[in-house]
Amino acid sequence: MLSLLLLNLLNLSYSTLSYIITKYGYFSIFVLMILEASSFPIPSEVVLPLAGLFSAKGMLNIYIVLPLVFLSSFVGMAINYYIAYLLGKDVVYRHLHWFRIKQSDVEAFEKWFDRNGPFVVFISRLLPIVRGLINFPAGFALMDQKKFYAYSMLGSVIWDTALTLFGFYALSASNGYVVLIAIGIFGIILYAVYKFAIVRIRKS
Repeated sequence: MLSLLLLNLLNLSYSTLSYIITKYGYFSIFVLMILEASSFPIPSEVVLPLAGLFSAKGMLNIYIVLPLVFLSSFVGMAINYYIAYLLGKDVVYRHLHWFRIKQSDVEAFEKWFDRNGPFVVFISRLLPIVRGLINFPAGFALMDQKKFYAYSMLGSVIWDTALTLFGFYALSASNGYVVLIAIGIFGIILYAVYKFAIVRIRKS
């Protein structure tokens, strides 16, 4: 299941998102990453490497891209957090289909959050595909806002920087074999981290 998803991320999403970023530049990155951080099915695993790649090619400026990505991540996670914080669990669960999120997935993250505390917010930001799910449990629990943003941004800055620099250095390599190997390793790491984390979370 996840292997097919990764293939889609690296193929279908690549061409579509590449076109959008090429046409709309910084604005597209800002909007896409707000949607990604607020749990819409936008793959940061594709958007960020593309932003790095286009920066390496001179189409974008890496020193503008990174702060922009950090800001959009903050805005996106704040949207979800305040929806959950202000509206509560019952209302959010009735409308999760807007985000294309399963209630069972949010409940799994909620149990994980309840058992392990705010540090889970930081760890969640480093998980591919499901990074934004922790926004809702944190909001449900009325987590202290300063802690929420501190833990969230620490994890997001690491994730956003790593993936953007991956695109900047690895995907822009002149040797095609290097690029293919980098993409392969990238996909394997994403799969391994996701699989391990989800199994642990659902057992918690």
